[in-house]
Amino acid sequence: MGERPAEIRIHDFEEVDLGLTPDEAVAEAERCLQCKKPLCVKGCPVGIDIPGFVHQVAEGNFPAAARSLKDQNMLPAICGRVCPQETQCEGVCVLGNKETPIRIGALERFVADWERQNNPTLPDVARPTGKRVAVVGSGPAGLTAAADLARAGHAVTIFESLHEAGGVLAYGIPAFRLPKDIVRAEIDQVLALGVRLEKNHLVGRSISVDELLGYDAVFLATGAGLPAFMGIPGESINGVYSANEFLTRVNLMHADAFPEFDTPVLPADRVAVIGGGNVAMDAARVARRLGARVYLIYRRGEEEMPARRAEVLHAKEEGIEFFTCTNPTRILGEQCVTGIECVKMSLCDLDASGRPSPEPIEGSEFTLDVDMVIQAIGTSPNPLLVSLIPGLERGRRGNVVVDENGRTSIPHVYAGGDIATGAATVIEAMGSAKRAAAAINAMLKEE
Repeated sequence: MGERPAEIRIHDFEEVDLGLTPDEAVAEAERCLQCKKPLCVKGCPVGIDIPGFVHQVAEGNFPAAARSLKDQNMLPAICGRVCPQETQCEGVCVLGNKETPIRIGALERFVADWERQNNPTLPDVARPTGKRVAVVGSGPAGLTAAADLARAGHAVTIFESLHEAGGVLAYGIPAFRLPKDIVRAEIDQVLALGVRLEKNHLVGRSISVDELLGYDAVFLATGAGLPAFMGIPGESINGVYSANEFLTRVNLMHADAFPEFDTPVLPADRVAVIGGGNVAMDAARVARRLGARVYLIYRRGEEEMPARRAEVLHAKEEGIEFFTCTNPTRILGEQCVTGIECVKMSLCDLDASGRPSPEPIEGSEFTLDVDMVIQAIGTSPNPLLVSLIPGLERGRRGNVVVDENGRTSIPHVYAGGDIATGAATVIEAMGSAKRAAAAINAMLKEE
């Protein structure tokens, strides 16, 4: 799949990857072996019929391929761009044993983009059941549950606290990875199933908890919006951001277009981004597009970074400077950030995650001159709503405790996505939402 040159793309927020042409898509799909026991389906958290839609692409029947995709996934253009296929469906493709796996993600993206430009169609919707379901949060989990429940005939209302729908798809993932017009188009497809969307509705304020619990079923999908910080000196200085705040200001509130919009980020010449995951890469690449020289600081080696390999490669191409086996110890400055102190790390025994546990190297301290620090070291479930619902059991990290089908400790209340699992991928959130939606539908049918 082609991509825009780094020296051009660092000056704008246009999409990096260019996608497949129809001829390229057909040629790639023709490589599929059509396995009798397709491991790729088991590797997909939402259970897409991958051999089925790939076969339709190989036949040139793109409308049928789109119908096959949307039978299990109403967000295919999004998933085709941001899912870590290399560790899921593509990771278990049998072709990968001897050659390159089928580019399932690229094919999914192609089909979704083709359909969006050629009169998209909707899956069938069952007759109305008379049951009402409230979905709190319009991120990938909320949208997925809402779509499945609407297709089952239930009257679904999504309550979104922000002024734009999409959750992390809108505020967290930059446009150069996930264009916002694509997010809006796929949300519109979900709404076309009959789902009602209430934006600027904060549960507990705009709608009471009692009103919420008056629905026949409730699905909580408020995500993991509480950022973590390292707890090092200097974190309260102006110019220190969580990645959540920094990305939300740019992606959702147009900080990159200040002063045309009223939500700026402080201008910076040198930015330190702390972390090694996809969010850290997103923050670093956004800061680079805002004109800064960017240092990415990660306490382990590059091989241990949890970010997708493609994102690491793109960040390097765009001039992000990597400081691996390095850990910050203090942020410098009085009123504003002037630097960050770091120490080099050695990798020793394996920790509980199976990765080498880093230890500081005595005498290896050094300082980087920076005027902004962005911490991208993880998030935990959003506490705003769950603390308002009496009797809702929570785990040690603030997550809502659920069973394998998303049931919480309160009858008729379910949860899925990051609020239940902690920060995970978009497709994993969607998978948990589909299981919860199936359980909600079974419960409502039984009643």
